[in-house]
Amino acid sequence: MAHAASLNYREVQAARDGAPNEKCAPLMDLVINPLYDAYEALVKARDRRQPLDLDLPERKVILSDEGKVLSVNFAERLDAHRLIEEFMVLANVAAAETLIARRSPLLFRVHEEPSPEKLESLRDTAQAAGLVLAKGQVLKTAHLNALLAQAEGTDHDELINISTLRAMTQAYYSPSNFGHFGLALQAYAHFTSPIRRYSDLVVHRALISAHKWGDDGLSPQEIERLEKTAQHISDTERRSMMAERDTNDRYLAAFLSDRLGAEFTGRISGIAKFGAFVKLDETGADGLIPIRSLGAEYFHFDRDAGTLMGSQTGMMIGLGQRVRVKLTEAAPVTGGIALELISIEGRDMPKGPPGSRGKPPKRALGKAKHKAAKLKRKADRRR
Repeated sequence: MAHAASLNYREVQAARDGAPNEKCAPLMDLVINPLYDAYEALVKARDRRQPLDLDLPERKVILSDEGKVLSVNFAERLDAHRLIEEFMVLANVAAAETLIARRSPLLFRVHEEPSPEKLESLRDTAQAAGLVLAKGQVLKTAHLNALLAQAEGTDHDELINISTLRAMTQAYYSPSNFGHFGLALQAYAHFTSPIRRYSDLVVHRALISAHKWGDDGLSPQEIERLEKTAQHISDTERRSMMAERDTNDRYLAAFLSDRLGAEFTGRISGIAKFGAFVKLDETGADGLIPIRSLGAEYFHFDRDAGTLMGSQTGMMIGLGQRVRVKLTEAAPVTGGIALELISIEGRDMPKGPPGSRGKPPKRALGKAKHKAAKLKRKADRRR
C-alpha cells in the first residue's frame, strides 16, 4: 500500500493545532489540511442525519512486560481520531451502496432500534433523573440525542449515556439489509478492516466479484452460505466481546487487589434486589455493594422505581447517586469487586450492631404470616 507518511494521531493533531513536526510539515498543504476540510464537510452531513452521539470514554489498561497492571487510564479523544472514524464510515457506506447498485450479495452490518421494553426502562431511568424522553412517536436517534443533551454537564451525564447504550440492541451481520439505527444509515457494511474481521473480507471479495477484478471473489457456494456465515461471525463477535469484558474485569480486580480497605468515590450505576452496583471514578471499575452490608436496617427493592429504600429511615438508594465506598474484596480470578457503602450524597450510612439488619419490617412479616395461615386453611378444607 502506497502512503505519503506514517503518522500517529497525536502528530496529526499537533500539526493541525499549529505545531507540525518534521514529518507533518511538508504534508500540511497537500494532505493534512485538505483531509480536515473534507472532514468538516462530513461533520455537517453527520449533524444533519443525527447518529447516536454517546459520550463514553474508552478505558485503557496499561500492562508491564510481565503482564502486571501498571495503570488504568481513559483514552483521550482527539479530532484526529474522529476524522479517521468519519472516513471509515464513509468507506463502509460506499462499499455497501456499490454492491447494492450492482445487485451483488454481501453481508450488511445491521443495528435495529431498541425494543419497547428497553426503551421504557430508559424512559424510567431518565424520569428518575428529572429528564424527559419523548413518548408517542417513531423513535429516532435525534430523540435519544436530545435526552443525552439534557444530561450533558449534569450529575446524571454518565448514567444516561450508559443507560442509553444498554437500551440498544446488539448489532449483527446479515445478508439482508435492515439498516443501521445507531448510525442513522439506510445501508451499512464493514469494509475497512479485512485483516481482522471476516465480514470485511467477505465484502472485499464481493466487490471483486461485482467488478470482475479477478478470481478471488465469492463463489456460488459461499454466496449460498452467507446466512450461516453471518450467524457464525455474529455469534463469535458476541463471545469475543464477552471475553474482552471479562478480561478487563479481571485486570481491574488485580489492579485493586492490593488496595483492600481503601476508600473510593463513585456513582450508583445499577440496582438489584441483592444490592447496588457502583462505577468507581478512578478506574471505571464496577463493584457490588451487597444488600446484606447496607447499614443497620432492611432495604426494600422497588423494581419499577429502580431503588432500594430503608424500612426504618426511608433512605433511598437510586441510580446516579454519588457515593463513597470502601473496597472489601477484589478477586482477580473472577473479576469480582465487593464494596461497603460509607456515605451517599454526602450523608454517612447509619451504623448498627452486627445482625441488626436483614429482616423485613414487622408489617411485611405480618402479611407473610397472614398469607401462610390462609393457605393452611385452604389446605385443611381440601382434606
